[in-house]
Amino acid sequence: MSNKQIRQEFLTGERALFGSQDMDIYDSIFDQGESPLKESRDIRLYNSMFKWKYPLWYCRNIQAEDCTWFDMARAGVWYTDNIEVDRALIEAPKNFRRCDGVKLKHVNFVNAEETLWNCKNIEMTDVQARGDYFAMNCENIEIQNFELVGNYSFDGVKHMTMKNAKLLSKDAFWNTDQVTVYDSFISGEYLGWNAKNLTLINCTVESLQGMCYIDNLVMKNCKLINTTLAFEYSTVEADICSHIDSVINPTSGTITADSIGELILEKDRIKPELTRITCRN
Repeated sequence: MSNKQIRQEFLTGERALFGSQDMDIYDSIFDQGESPLKESRDIRLYNSMFKWKYPLWYCRNIQAEDCTWFDMARAGVWYTDNIEVDRALIEAPKNFRRCDGVKLKHVNFVNAEETLWNCKNIEMTDVQARGDYFAMNCENIEIQNFELVGNYSFDGVKHMTMKNAKLLSKDAFWNTDQVTVYDSFISGEYLGWNAKNLTLINCTVESLQGMCYIDNLVMKNCKLINTTLAFEYSTVEADICSHIDSVINPTSGTITADSIGELILEKDRIKPELTRITCRN
């Protein structure tokens, strides 16, 4: 039995297609009217537009290709499982909450404020985002080719792998556990505070008071540029292939760098003998 098809419709009114199942929607616009596809299942959307609030709530098995979420389509995808979005422009904030099974490819979040909260089992490829508090309290995340401009990102995230990213983000990775970042650039104050098991490999970091209060910080072949007062109260295994401007009061571990501008070890706050520090130059 073939799926029902909708083509070039202009849909308005609350719950315009409420509870739909096995439907292919082409070149259509969802305008004024809340929750047009609430409680829907097995929906495929192509080149369609959401212009009003709450379009995809409590849905299952959604595919959206070449679609657009306009500014008023805020809180667009909540409590929805198994959704794939490919080649989308999303202007609306507060998208994706408490979803399980989210795949995003070639997506641009123009206003990513409070986006991707409390979701799990996420895959992101070629995604761009601008906005604060991105991806709070998510778990099981795979990210490839990602750009973010926005503070307080990935707070409380668990079990994430990120590759080839550029983050301009103050307070990134706070309160995280089991996060590994490869081949990325991160600029922002107070990076990684209160994290556990944070690993950075082949990364470049620029941070004021970065990598502090971390339990099991691992850095391999990383550069620290304009990074001051690093590693305070952290247990650290760091191989830094650059100069470090200053290091303060690491709790324990090993730090190897080309050179260190200022080393602060306060015996009334830490036990300096628990950290081995080596400068190549």
